[in-house]
Amino acid sequence: MIDLPPAIRLLTTPPETTHDSVVMTYDARMMRRKRLETVRGLGFMVDLAEVTNLDDFWGFELSDGRAIRIVAAKEEVMVISGPELGRYAWHIGNRHTPCRIEPARLVIRADHVLEHMLLGLGATVAKAVEGFTPEKGAYGMGRTMGHDHGLAALFASANGHTHPHTHPHTHPHDHTHE
Repeated sequence: MIDLPPAIRLLTTPPETTHDSVVMTYDARMMRRKRLETVRGLGFMVDLAEVTNLDDFWGFELSDGRAIRIVAAKEEVMVISGPELGRYAWHIGNRHTPCRIEPARLVIRADHVLEHMLLGLGATVAKAVEGFTPEKGAYGMGRTMGHDHGLAALFASANGHTHPHTHPHTHPHDHTHE
């Protein structure tokens, strides 16, 4: 396999020409150091100073000046619509779930527990496969760090119980899921 030179910086805007692209899932777009492979099968090394959310960037500039575009991979998602979109968004956010918010729909990654909850709230839920690019963190950077509550939490929330959560890089917190 032929390798390309290493990436030297992240690009926020598209350059005049693009050499190739990398297709990355939502999880893969949070990275620090990794060898990536382009759609043409060419490898290159990315070595960032810290873990970085690549959703904030258009692509990479290689040491020889070539540009590699970042493309969101198609993933299994759920498209939520219905008459109370704001209410559905509140319940999704209460579960710290990454979500793309559009005028007439919400898009989250496929999750059978959240699907059950949303259907119970009266939402229309359709399964789809598309690039997943959710909203950025509350302050315009970073990511919403989702966490899985599973069925036990769904049943506990129905009874008004709370449970503690600790997220990496944040503080412990308690909240009721209603």
